[in-house]
Amino acid sequence: MTDRYTSVVRVLNGILVLNLLVAGAKILLGVATGAVSVLSDGFHSLTDSASNIVALIGVSVARRPPDHNHPYGHRKYETMASVGILLFLLLVLVQVVRAAVARLQDGSVPQVPAVGFGIMVATLAVNIFVVWFEGREGRRLNSEVLRADARHTRSDVLTTCAVILALVGVRLGDPLADPVAALLVAGFILHACWQIAQEASRILSDEVVFAEDDVRDVVESVAGVLGCEKIRTRGAVDHVFMDLHVWVDGSTPLSHAHDISHVVKDNLLGRFPQLADVVIHIEPPPIDGGLPRRRY
Repeated sequence: MTDRYTSVVRVLNGILVLNLLVAGAKILLGVATGAVSVLSDGFHSLTDSASNIVALIGVSVARRPPDHNHPYGHRKYETMASVGILLFLLLVLVQVVRAAVARLQDGSVPQVPAVGFGIMVATLAVNIFVVWFEGREGRRLNSEVLRADARHTRSDVLTTCAVILALVGVRLGDPLADPVAALLVAGFILHACWQIAQEASRILSDEVVFAEDDVRDVVESVAGVLGCEKIRTRGAVDHVFMDLHVWVDGSTPLSHAHDISHVVKDNLLGRFPQLADVVIHIEPPPIDGGLPRRRY
């Protein structure tokens, strides 16, 4: 787990530098040309840098081992960091909409030189690389904060494409292309907010991680197990807690029942390496004889 967090931090530090370069280039170009779409895209990119900083703080806390006050560890702080990214996105969303509406009202047309197109294409190439690299590392490390940040940057790719098309429209004499592109940026940001909110809420609300049937197949394959019930899983995809009740014959000696529980736990850890801990309660089957049909 320590190596995992070290890798996540290394990725975030590298992405932070790239995001700062991209945001700075866009903002300078937007200020110089007066293009509200470019400026909005620049501030959108700037929130990538802010979200990287939030993520770094979240990961630094999440990597701490369990303690007296946090027996389940600090893993959810990483999820809370992704919520911080969501808040930054919502703030920039409001600013983008305001800027676009203001440009629609004043009707002014920005002047973008050829070098401006070159800068936008270069930032687009950087963003595409960031999305690919951060997405790949997020999947490899099973980090929702990296995946959330990659989705954020993916919206940058889409918005930059829209802005480039808007600048082409402006050069062709369409004054509405600039503010309309800025509103399109707002749409991309809103979609990214929705995706991040979905994943964060799933973890914070303790949504089921593993299907019960998959867990039951592993448990009931152990000799001496008559069935199981009350299977519960929660947590992030790479850091899952599980508890369940396992049925064994009531006449089974306590030491043997204890050995069976260890076999069940070992098999579960082997089948689901994402498990951080498994709590097993051994009990006899229901008196009413409601035993499940064994699977062979």
